[in-house]
Amino acid sequence: MLQPLRQGLPPLDPAAVSDAASCALPTRFEAVREARQFARRTLGQWDVGDRLDDVCLVVSELVTNALRHGLSSEDVQVVQDHRHAPVRLHLMRWTERLVCAVRDPSPDSPLPREGEDFAAESGRGLFLVDSFAESWGWHPLSGSLGGKVVWALFRLHTPAE
Repeated sequence: MLQPLRQGLPPLDPAAVSDAASCALPTRFEAVREARQFARRTLGQWDVGDRLDDVCLVVSELVTNALRHGLSSEDVQVVQDHRHAPVRLHLMRWTERLVCAVRDPSPDSPLPREGEDFAAESGRGLFLVDSFAESWGWHPLSGSLGGKVVWALFRLHTPAE
């Protein structure tokens, strides 16, 4: 999962990942709540301090975008088996960094199209992601997965800070 994230991220040694968790999400909007609950449980165990609410908000926005813009009607109807779910949430933690990544089957850019307002009421998700994460980006996936991964990077505060 980390390989598609390499571009755009600061150097993060894959061998130094402290914790990692992933969950398949159903192709319905209730999945946003399920993703947020999964993130809250997981991050609570990882003790990410004051970043918990920020990460959960970003998880909600990235999953909402994946469900709204990353699925075709075929994707919604075909998926019964969660092992092959088209939308998946990944959380990875290093000592001072956390990455939240959402995979969906669409190869299309998550960026607003020309003429769309980045901060419009119906499209403010990426504006919130940009505001709460240290950085974010997206990369197309290749091979059997296809689609893309949209990620957000958070700096975690160490006890000395």
